[in-house]
Amino acid sequence: MPGIEKRYFHRVGHDAPATLSHGTDTWPGTVEDLSIKGCMVKLASDWPVDPDATYHLDIHLSYAIRIEMDVILAHQQGVHVGFLCTQIDSDSVAQLKRLVELNLGDSSLLERDMRALLTPN
Repeated sequence: MPGIEKRYFHRVGHDAPATLSHGTDTWPGTVEDLSIKGCMVKLASDWPVDPDATYHLDIHLSYAIRIEMDVILAHQQGVHVGFLCTQIDSDSVAQLKRLVELNLGDSSLLERDMRALLTPN
């Protein structure tokens, strides 16, 4: 049914610059939203999609705060690309959790997302 929300994790709108990379190739972009599970990125230009590849995403929230994660393609519509996080370091997890918690304004919503992330389907 059209219009039914399929997202299970709260998303935080953002406009942070980001760099997507794979091997020696890099693509600049802007993070449109983030969640505990993944993100939506608007790339500056089209890029050669390899649906089987793992990419590295470096998100620059501020001069001192970065979130780095390995991601795989979830979906793409033009330069708008959804990624699923497959690997993230503990410092980036802490930054991401704090960002989501501050934007949600309710720590119980973040805890629900964390339980959903850790519960097998």
